Amino acid sequence: MGEMLAGIIIGPSLLGIVELNDIIYVLAEIGLILLLFEVGLDTDLSKLSQQRVKASIVALGGFIAPFLGGFALSYWLFDLSLLVSMFIGGTLTATSIGVTVRVLRDLKRHKSSEAQVVIGAAVLDDILGIVLLALLYEFSTSGGINLVNTGKVIVFIVIFMALAPIVAKIMAETIGKFSPRSQVPGLIPTSIVTLVLLFAWLAHALGAPALLGGFAAGLALSRRFFLPFGAALKAQPNTDFVQRIHRSMMPIIHLFTPIFFVMVGLSLNLREIDWGSPTIMLMASSFIIIAMLSKLVGAFLIKESMAFRWAVGLSMIPRAEVGLIFTELGRISNVFNQEVYAVMVLTIAVTTILPPFILKWFYKRWGKDLPKGSN
Repeated sequence: MGEMLAGIIIGPSLLGIVELNDIIYVLAEIGLILLLFEVGLDTDLSKLSQQRVKASIVALGGFIAPFLGGFALSYWLFDLSLLVSMFIGGTLTATSIGVTVRVLRDLKRHKSSEAQVVIGAAVLDDILGIVLLALLYEFSTSGGINLVNTGKVIVFIVIFMALAPIVAKIMAETIGKFSPRSQVPGLIPTSIVTLVLLFAWLAHALGAPALLGGFAAGLALSRRFFLPFGAALKAQPNTDFVQRIHRSMMPIIHLFTPIFFVMVGLSLNLREIDWGSPTIMLMASSFIIIAMLSKLVGAFLIKESMAFRWAVGLSMIPRAEVGLIFTELGRISNVFNQEVYAVMVLTIAVTTILPPFILKWFYKRWGKDLPKGSN
């Protein structure tokens, strides 16, 4: 939020010091790809298997309800086009597990039963969101919804995600073999960045958004990937090889990803928006309400205590970086105009900032009614 606010301050909305140009755009796109790489790298598919039934119910309910709710509001209430309405619905499906895990960790509930359900649901939510993002990208580039092209994109995604671990495994084994003997400083981060950008280029060549390649590379390199690839990485002579990948990549990721969030702020021109318009304020209020309420749907479908359901539902609300990725793709694809773009950024901001405060209040008031779990 701070990085996005910095972009708003130095951009056309306030000071007008910096203008969005091709250099910033390219650096921001690299940051976006690396951000999705980090999401994939941190995706723990084993968490999905631990609470697979409850997590799947929460994920599907928390994915379908926001999409349908956002679509219905956009299409029938605000009379937006079909593609814009689908993009808005897709934006509202996002869940940022990073924000929730941080709050639960502060509350010493990150190993609790409800946290395991939330983490598993967020993993599935990320995967479903990336697939939906690829489909919406296809719709935006082709100019409409085409079932044949949609089928092709889905087939490409399946093939790409199946082959990604194999390619990544070969490269990782090669890096792991030569890294201890190499005199070249920075061999691991240089090689991994090359791998990530290669995957991004391949995804783009197949008709999917480049960021899908970053996500696939991170997922394939995750030490928790449940295909034989994960075991193969652990079998490297240097047992901390995967941890070294994570450590060596973090400075690069944290260098480039802030540029993406600053670009989101630079892309906004709040002066061009009529904030006194009842439609704009109604739209923003409506999307914020539906974004928060619809994430509770999946949690209330599982058979648990009312306190447990509320804890899971509230934990699924934050969107943060994942929602901004959807929003930015809508802007650069010329699907969102400035008004809709600003409304969606505001929605993401509110649904990121409010839930941590609500969660802390909830646990203080009703935390005693939840199972103790392993803290």
